[in-house]
Amino acid sequence: MIKEPRLRFTEEERTDPALEKPIRRAQKAAVRADKAQARIPKKKVRQTVIDPDTGKKTTKLTFEEQAKPPSKLSHAVRGAPANALLAGAHKEIRKSEQDNVGVEGAHKTEQAVEVSERLVREGYRSHKLKPYREAARAEQKLEKANINALYQKSLAENPQLASNPLSRWQQKQAIKKEYAAAKRAGQTAGHTAQAAGHTTKTAQKTGKAAKSVKEKAEQAGRFVMRHKKGFLIVLALFLLVCLLMNTLSSCSMLAQSIGSAVSGSTYPSKDEDMLGAEADYAAKEAELQAELDNMESLHPGYDEYRYNLDPIGHNPHELAAYLSALLHEYTPQSAAAQLQRVFDLQYVLTLTEEVEIRYRTETSTDPETGETTSEEVPYEYYILHVELVNTQISALAPELLTPDEYEMYQVYIATRGNKPLLFGGGSPDMGNSEDLSGVEFINGTRPGNPGLVDLAKRQVGNVGGYPYWSWYGFNSRVEWCACFVSWCYNQAGKSEPRFAGCQSQGVPWFQSHGQWGGRGYANIAPGDAIFFDWDLDGSADHVGIVIGTDGSRVYTVEGNSGDACKIKSYDLNYQCIKGYGLMNWN
Repeated sequence: MIKEPRLRFTEEERTDPALEKPIRRAQKAAVRADKAQARIPKKKVRQTVIDPDTGKKTTKLTFEEQAKPPSKLSHAVRGAPANALLAGAHKEIRKSEQDNVGVEGAHKTEQAVEVSERLVREGYRSHKLKPYREAARAEQKLEKANINALYQKSLAENPQLASNPLSRWQQKQAIKKEYAAAKRAGQTAGHTAQAAGHTTKTAQKTGKAAKSVKEKAEQAGRFVMRHKKGFLIVLALFLLVCLLMNTLSSCSMLAQSIGSAVSGSTYPSKDEDMLGAEADYAAKEAELQAELDNMESLHPGYDEYRYNLDPIGHNPHELAAYLSALLHEYTPQSAAAQLQRVFDLQYVLTLTEEVEIRYRTETSTDPETGETTSEEVPYEYYILHVELVNTQISALAPELLTPDEYEMYQVYIATRGNKPLLFGGGSPDMGNSEDLSGVEFINGTRPGNPGLVDLAKRQVGNVGGYPYWSWYGFNSRVEWCACFVSWCYNQAGKSEPRFAGCQSQGVPWFQSHGQWGGRGYANIAPGDAIFFDWDLDGSADHVGIVIGTDGSRVYTVEGNSGDACKIKSYDLNYQCIKGYGLMNWN
């Protein structure tokens, strides 16, 4: 059984607050591993010792640690002959048991006894192997504790490595490789010690050959001095070749390192599967929104409905990072249970009934005297409190994932899985906002909303999109082009459409309401939404607001265009225009 190294720490390291906890865990794991090793059965060995003076023989009984548990193969081989004989016997009995009920009953009883005996043997063997299993588990836990202690020590010595999740992940992978190499070297050292005796004899022979080698070296040195110019040229060429080879090797290692980092931080699932899972989650949110919109019809009979609602919405990359860290590669079907689990934790809808005793004035007239009187009459006033709490996935992830999974989650968030535009992530355009001076717009027959366009144009220059994604309900930055468009519509008095994802929410809303026009649609109006498909894969990646058209180009205001609000323009037949969301301002 391979034993893990037992790390040694200085007193200064033990008292360091940042290292105290991981060191204590590593030491506790080492103690547990030692105890588990001590429980492994010892092999009894008899040794005979002869006293050189008296010639008297003494036999001693010593205990040696058994290197490994009994082999499963040897256990099976030892039982093979008996099993073969029993199988043959049972085969012969089955030929005749059809004709004799007594033989059949006795045969089945015998088989039951054999099964019971086999189960007892296997149980006994499992009991004998238990110390080895416990020792192996203890060594695995010790390895994990050792790597964590070395990782924390590395972070304490190099604070710059903790600057982002990707750096921390790469550092931890490097420490795991170094630890494995050091462990292999330690095991090799044990075998090397056994070969030391043979090396001593070899060294004696080598000493004799050294003299002749020295003489040959002196002769070669004299030859080099006689032709030193030629040797200097050869040496310079050799050094140049070595330099080129070293440069190529460094480039190769750098390329491998970069490739490893990119592949390790990329979403492992297929794009269509990730978009499918995102669409399923958005459908759950749409059902929840529909329930809120129809609350009064679903729960009738109340005098008043009071709402305290967090916005509905999530960061698609947070969901994808969570599923990738937990499930690695997933499909909408394999992720269905986790989607429901996260949804139930993210959205908590609470309905609370309250009954107030209120008073109303009732007037009555005495039929005999005709006198009119008024009095305050109590009655019950029913109120339904509707509260929706939205806890973002980024706040749930630390509780739902293990430390290693959460570390991978942070890597995916930092890199956006190397697919920033997968869920409609904005525009990569880093150019400046365009000037509309001299542009003559041509109005179509559909009414637009110039006030909305002016509001959107006043946002030009915003960087980072904080007012828009925070208004939507996110507590950290997301790809915010859709949030910007939704914010503008809300400011113009429209509660819908409201979407944070272009392909999963925005396009379906316009299409389901019959308000969609494809690329080349001739009657676009100021205030319409314009959707883009940058990689031409059929999915919308970005959205903006139409300012107008001059007959050949369409002018837009876009959020998250290079992480800023900008005015841009495109040819009306630009192939990356997916289509238009046609707003109805009537």
